[in-house]
Amino acid sequence: MSFDRIEEKLSILADAAKYDVSCASSGGKRKNHSKGLGNNTGMGICHSYTEDGRCVSLLKILLTNHCIFDCAYCVTRKSNDIKRAAFKIQEVVDLTINFYRRNYIEGLFLSSGIFKSADYTMERLVAVAKKLRLEENFNGYIHLKSIPGASDELMREAGLYADRLSVNIEIPTISGLQLLAPDKKHEDFIKPMEKVKNEIIQYKAEKKIIKSTPRYAPAGQSTQMIIGATGESDRDIMYSATYYYKKYLMRRVYYSGYIPVLEDNRLPAIGTEVPMLRENRLYQTDWLLRFYGFSVSELLNESHKNLELDIDPKLSWALRNLNLFPIDINTADKRALARVPGIGMTSVNKILQARKFRNLDWTHLKAIGIALNRAQYFITCNSKDFYKKELSAVMLKSKILKNTNSKYNKFFNQQLSLFT
Repeated sequence: MSFDRIEEKLSILADAAKYDVSCASSGGKRKNHSKGLGNNTGMGICHSYTEDGRCVSLLKILLTNHCIFDCAYCVTRKSNDIKRAAFKIQEVVDLTINFYRRNYIEGLFLSSGIFKSADYTMERLVAVAKKLRLEENFNGYIHLKSIPGASDELMREAGLYADRLSVNIEIPTISGLQLLAPDKKHEDFIKPMEKVKNEIIQYKAEKKIIKSTPRYAPAGQSTQMIIGATGESDRDIMYSATYYYKKYLMRRVYYSGYIPVLEDNRLPAIGTEVPMLRENRLYQTDWLLRFYGFSVSELLNESHKNLELDIDPKLSWALRNLNLFPIDINTADKRALARVPGIGMTSVNKILQARKFRNLDWTHLKAIGIALNRAQYFITCNSKDFYKKELSAVMLKSKILKNTNSKYNKFFNQQLSLFT
């Protein structure tokens, strides 16, 4: 195979993989043994950033963009007139090793269109990971996309060689999937998720008894939803995400805004792609549900089905629940502190530690790093000052947005002055 042909395949199949965003490596730890290649220490892959600010990346490609399905939202659907390509197993192995040796990447994210059958495709994905681990002694991060409908045997083998597995549920609701991907069955997505979950549970149980038990998908599993291809509200999306977190022990659920690439009367028109800000608000909501003790029904309900784009979901909730504020920063418990706009969990822990030694005032809070341009309207501390007073929710929102915009404008002008 000529270099030009490999380069052409890489161009086609790397571009086709850009629509899949579920490629972080959080949680993976694979030590290097016997002078092998790579070392996955759980620091993140694919344009993620480590604690010291280092950016790490991976080779992100499809094994092939041939597909037997005709999903309306997918650029690789079988009826779409695009240039097709497929890598051989050894070609992916060679690319990964050569890119790693040149320090271009620190891992591999491998997905694929489905050709011939789910098992045939999954078998080839597993073969790539197996060759890298056993023949090349590669210890870097490997993320494999699980193919819907793949057998339990292949899913088990995949988890022995990959750090993370993921099955994209694609559309948040069953009705949406039936509309846009009638060839696919919801249970085909669920089956591999269930298998991975059970294998992870079994591995953890066996590891307590037999220390040499082979690791299984140490970075867990994830999934991805396409947002905006069908008419689901943000509330529908977050209830679906919560279900997958609880039912299948997902490490992450990713939200990918729909980008119109094909004309289809079942889809939004070309030029009506989902704004990046909606993705951002969904991720913020996801974070609040997993780490801040919120429930979906608190953030989204019958009268508030979609997230506000101009303010973050925690501030939106606080403005609708002003009766719960202000709280005393020196006496409130951890849960109450975490619900104050402008106070993140790191700051919550700092506050809990600091107030063991003295009552905190505004100066202390500013030093801790909380966003006082928002938090000041929802708290009291060792001071008689309280900035909320009798402001309504509408007035508060306007005031906070003005403060926030003023802060960012000041920062922007400071940065601009460095270049003038």
